Amino acid sequence: MDEKQLVSTVKYVASARPAFQLSEISAYLDKPATADQMYAALLPHLDALGLEVTKTGGDYQVRRSVPAPAYPLNASEEERIGSYLEDRSLPPDLEEAIAGYIAKKTGKDRDDPVVLGRLRQAIVAQKDDYWKPTGKRSLRYTKGYSVLGYLAYHFPVYFMQTRHLLAELARDGLLKREMTVLDLGSGPGVVPLAIADFWQNLDSAKAEVWSVERSKEHIEAFGYLAQHSAVSGSRVILHPPLEADIADTENPLLPHRADLIVFSNVLNELAGLPVEKRAEIVMGYARRLAPNGTILIVEPAEEVTSTGLRVLSLALKKRGLSIYAPCTFVWGTNCTPDRCWSFTSAPPIRPTRVMETLATCNESFRYVNTDIKYSYVMLRKDGKARQSCQISRDMRAIRLSKVHLNTGKKITVIAAKMSGDLGDDKTHVFRICDGSAEKPVFAVLPRFHAGPANEAVLSAGYGDLLVFQNILVRYNPEHDAFNLFITRDSNVTLLK
Repeated sequence: MDEKQLVSTVKYVASARPAFQLSEISAYLDKPATADQMYAALLPHLDALGLEVTKTGGDYQVRRSVPAPAYPLNASEEERIGSYLEDRSLPPDLEEAIAGYIAKKTGKDRDDPVVLGRLRQAIVAQKDDYWKPTGKRSLRYTKGYSVLGYLAYHFPVYFMQTRHLLAELARDGLLKREMTVLDLGSGPGVVPLAIADFWQNLDSAKAEVWSVERSKEHIEAFGYLAQHSAVSGSRVILHPPLEADIADTENPLLPHRADLIVFSNVLNELAGLPVEKRAEIVMGYARRLAPNGTILIVEPAEEVTSTGLRVLSLALKKRGLSIYAPCTFVWGTNCTPDRCWSFTSAPPIRPTRVMETLATCNESFRYVNTDIKYSYVMLRKDGKARQSCQISRDMRAIRLSKVHLNTGKKITVIAAKMSGDLGDDKTHVFRICDGSAEKPVFAVLPRFHAGPANEAVLSAGYGDLLVFQNILVRYNPEHDAFNLFITRDSNVTLLK
């Protein structure tokens, strides 16, 4: 089959007909091909052709692509989401479903000492494995007590964490009235179940969620949780996970067009693959992304994993995706991400009953997981960014890549706040970035210098752009980084 002839023929037929079956095209080709063969060859060209394809039985329907309209939040939905995020407890029915599944799989009471002992062992083993050097991790939560330990320890935090990310997408207008979501490496269904739960805050939005997971036991757990909790509704369809490896980006059973593609806490588990290979996997799925869709990648806040996400983000940017958030490239340059440890946080969750039961031992701290800290990146095809800026010449702002030339001087910079408070009782410290720095840069505010003129550095959100004026540059040789000291004579304001 001649791929150029196929593309040219499909383009011609699409110009004359709003919809047709892909099998019809075979008759026009010099070397006829099956519908599956044509679909695989056509997939990389669909965006350029303005077409979308839907599998229908053994064939594919081709039609002109019409972007789904965005879903703007109304005041009532905004209020509901705010209250929703303030609730730090896992939905009671979902919490009960997790406990019920553990009892079902073990065949014993949820408080059985033997079960609790094995769960503790699984949790400790997972945590010990996680802190090993990247190349020596196994990170396989795929069967037996490893799955049950994941449900007891990791699932609640990841579920509640996803709430905050979905709220960001909703508030930024990145959700759609009807959208298709693709969750890669779904595990026991954290993201799909969180989507179904979050959508209850929306008046009329609909979602169809597809997922890929290679572990049979995770798929079984997903099915049980979906069946025994009230998170699913008529406006959210959760398809049973497809048992497959996420490295197979050409799987014809997945939807051709997705409005949101999610990799949640999964790409870091491909530690054996170099960043180029992981980027290829993401780009393989990016071919399915709607022109106005979003890719969301989430990873834990641990330093190596978080930094690895920034390296991957830049690799994807160089391959043609744009970074929507949280990074802002103030000067239009590419960053140096190999030392970029940047993450955000949310209020801790309330421990589940399972956690509290596991904690009835000498080392209770090992089995209670409530902190929400994570790194993320949102990527798009259309170049849209959460924030952009135009710097007036009279501002005389200096790039962070030039701060080494201004040590001991007071300068003006424009940069995004890229961390929570990393300081102590005496000093506020925040990671800042403008997309140009070659070494880490921190904004440092001694508490006795805090006041109305510089309060914005404290109240700004993660990723917000700030103008720092009259701040003193100092080099920190211990960390090979630069500190920009904010005093009562400095001004810090949100960039408008």
